[in-house]
Amino acid sequence: AGSFQEAGVIQQAYNLNFPLHVVPASRAQCPAWSAFSVSSPAIVLEAVKQAGAGAEDRPEAVVARLYEAHGSTVTAWLQTSLPVKEAMLCDLLERPLAQGRLPLEQQGLRLSFTPFQVLSVLLVCSH
Repeated sequence: AGSFQEAGVIQQAYNLNFPLHVVPASRAQCPAWSAFSVSSPAIVLEAVKQAGAGAEDRPEAVVARLYEAHGSTVTAWLQTSLPVKEAMLCDLLERPLAQGRLPLEQQGLRLSFTPFQVLSVLLVCSH
């Protein structure tokens, strides 16, 4: 019922095409943990990968690729439990953009999206 945004179609499609797989583990209780979270359901964290050659040979860097899926203009917070010391927007070849440095805030990284925009964020982690 309602719009595709209200019905959660994007999330349901991911659940269908990329189901969770259960893996046997020890009975030890582990605290809940997530490496990344995004504050808006309109934003999809599509990929997280080690930064490639365009990232200026930074082996301690990862790239997070996100996109706006609801056709809206939105500001969202990307949060991570990784020890990030520097964050910047980069192009699709993972080269840092001029004026692309992102401040590290308590809520995470503030990202602004236009409808269906793709953003790549280069995260440099401390050793």
